[in-house]
Amino acid sequence: MAGHTENEIVINAPMDLVWERTNDVESWPDLFSEYSSAQVLERDGNRVVFRLTMHPDADGNVWTWVSERVADPTTRTVIARRVTTGPFERMDIRWTYEQVDGGVRMRWTQDFAMKPDAPVDDTAMTRRINDNSRVQMALIKQKVEEFACTAP
Repeated sequence: MAGHTENEIVINAPMDLVWERTNDVESWPDLFSEYSSAQVLERDGNRVVFRLTMHPDADGNVWTWVSERVADPTTRTVIARRVTTGPFERMDIRWTYEQVDGGVRMRWTQDFAMKPDAPVDDTAMTRRINDNSRVQMALIKQKVEEFACTAP
């Protein structure tokens, strides 16, 4: 079995601003509430390899992993994957951005599979990712729209 999620939100801000703010990995700890740090390990054109570290969970565990993202500013798509997978057998993510009435539709599609010894199965992780994506997307929307209102 495998997990699959699709979540989207419309951000009322210019496409270039949404693209730049959400693809600036170094600033993700200010954009997402779940990350305590984001460290770029390698950059080559539109490809970036980075380490994300989360805030401690309820049990005091600090989760960290290395991911790779390749952004295509022409098609406004990002393909990402976890390099160090942790409890996942695989984790592939696609971000798409589309100009729509009212702003920019940002969509996250995640395809993954949990390892047999992971603390949760694919179904439970699907619920967690969907719940958390909604929270993070709402926060990103708020922060990018606030920035758009104050930008010169």
